[in-house]
Amino acid sequence: MIYFDNSATTFPKPQSVTNAVFTAMKKLGANPGRSGHTMSRESGKLVENCRQTAMNMFGANAPENVVFTLNCTMAMNIVIKGLLKKGDHVVTSCIEHNAVMRPLNKLEKEGVITYTKARVYPCDNDKTVDSFRKAINSKTALIITTHASNVWGIKMPVERIAALGKVYGIPILVDGAQSAGIIPINAKNSGIDYLALAGHKGLYGPMGTGMLITNSGKELDTIIEGGTGTSSMVLCQPKEMPQKFESGTPNLVGICGLKAGMDFVNSKGIENISRHEMQIVTHLYENMRKINKLRLYMPRQTSEYFVPLISFNFDGKISDEVGKFLDSNGIEVRTGLHCSPSAHEFMGTAKQGVVRVSPSVFSTMQESDKLIDMLKIYSKKI
Repeated sequence: MIYFDNSATTFPKPQSVTNAVFTAMKKLGANPGRSGHTMSRESGKLVENCRQTAMNMFGANAPENVVFTLNCTMAMNIVIKGLLKKGDHVVTSCIEHNAVMRPLNKLEKEGVITYTKARVYPCDNDKTVDSFRKAINSKTALIITTHASNVWGIKMPVERIAALGKVYGIPILVDGAQSAGIIPINAKNSGIDYLALAGHKGLYGPMGTGMLITNSGKELDTIIEGGTGTSSMVLCQPKEMPQKFESGTPNLVGICGLKAGMDFVNSKGIENISRHEMQIVTHLYENMRKINKLRLYMPRQTSEYFVPLISFNFDGKISDEVGKFLDSNGIEVRTGLHCSPSAHEFMGTAKQGVVRVSPSVFSTMQESDKLIDMLKIYSKKI
C-alpha cells in the first residue's frame, strides 16, 4: 500500500511513537494528577514533559499555557465559544475548515455574532492582508485564520495578519492543523494569541490528541467543567492554567505518543521534513501537469506560499471515482470536500470535490512515480 493521505492523519507512525504508546499502556496505568502514589506521579511527570516539549517547540510563554485537547477542532471551539460574546464580529478567511465555519455558523444563527470571510489571494500576501484589513469593523473581537489550507495547501501570512490584529487590538486564533511539524511556529514571536494544533498529523502522534497554545487563557470562559484533581471542594472551575481547560481524565497514552512524535519531528528537523515533502509534491506537479484531462488548481508549489500537498481532478469525473481507481491499485488518497466546503466554494469545486495527495517524511519518489503511472493509465481510460 502507498499512503498519500497524511493531511488527514500521518501513517505510518514512527516506531518511537508506537513504543511510547505501548509503554504507557503496559507500565503506566494510573491516572495522572489524581492520586499520590508512585505510578500516578510518574504518569503526571510524563504529561508535564510533553507540555514542556510543546512549549519549547511552539513558543508558549509558559508550560501551563499548553492545554491538551482531543484534537485541533476542540481547541478551536474552546477559543471561539469561550471568547466571543453577543454582538461580537469575527473576521476569518474564505478557505477555512468546518472546525471554524460550523461554530461560527452556529453562533451566527443563534444571533450571538456576525462574521465576515476575507478573500484569500494565492501567492499575493499583500492583497490577502488587505482583504483582512477591509473586513475589520468596530465590533470585530477575533480574527481567525488557518495557517495552511487543508485543500489547496495555501500558506497564510499569519505573522502579518497577527500584526494587523495588534494594530486594531484584536486577538488572532490560528488553525495549525496542517502546519505543525511542516512549518516552524513560534506563537510568541509571531504574535499569535491562540494556536490550535492537531497531534496526529505533522506531529506524528496518535489520533485523539491536540493542543491549544495560549498567552494566558484568562480571557476565555470554559465550555467544559469537571474534575481536575485540584481544589476538589470548590464547585467553581479552577481559573489556573492548564486545569481550567483540562477537566476529566487526560489521554495519557496519546500524550505519551504525542511527546514521542514531537521528539521525532525535532530530531529530523522541520525544515528537512518540509523540504523532503515539497520535493515529492514538486515532482508530482511537474508530471501531473502533462497528463491529459488532469486539472491542477494552484500554481507550482513553493515553500514561500504553500505547504506540501496537491489537489487535482480529471475533467468530467467526480473525485471519488478517481480515488476508487487509485485505491484498487494500492494507493490511498483523500477525495471529496475534506470537511472544508468554504475552500471548495472558493475554487468552484463544491460539486466535484478534489483528489488530494499529501506526502509525509516516510513517502518516497518511487511511490510518487507509481502514482504518476496510475494517473496516466486512468487518463487513457476516460
